[in-house]
Amino acid sequence: MGMTEQQEPPADVPPDTVHCFACSEVNPVSLGMKLWLDGAICRGRFTPRSEHCGWTGVTHGGLLFTALDEVMANWLWLQQLRGFTARAEVRFREQVPTGTPLLLEAWQVERRRRLITLGACARREVDAVIVAETEARFMLT
Repeated sequence: MGMTEQQEPPADVPPDTVHCFACSEVNPVSLGMKLWLDGAICRGRFTPRSEHCGWTGVTHGGLLFTALDEVMANWLWLQQLRGFTARAEVRFREQVPTGTPLLLEAWQVERRRRLITLGACARREVDAVIVAETEARFMLT
């Protein structure tokens, strides 16, 4: 499909998010993340592709943070909350070779009025080792 062609969005996707860089099913450059709520935790899957590298064969850290930010933003969305990332700190524990399937998790740490703190981590699917983690504050709108 060419870059100018459009697909119809899936029926359950809000129209303002259909072209999301992280999770869209119709955006040709989307990361293709799959996300769902499991009790109090938002979970997701992401496998970085070769075009997601910084150094040859190593996933770019900015894309890893994007995946963590997305799983936290979806935690809000799936709780019927809306907001934006106000501040975040990320810790990269290990390099992630492209093609490595990752499991993502996000959870609530604390809430004070319109400010909510969420935590998130990315684990290698094969052995559950944490490769990156973050704690971020979101301003609710």
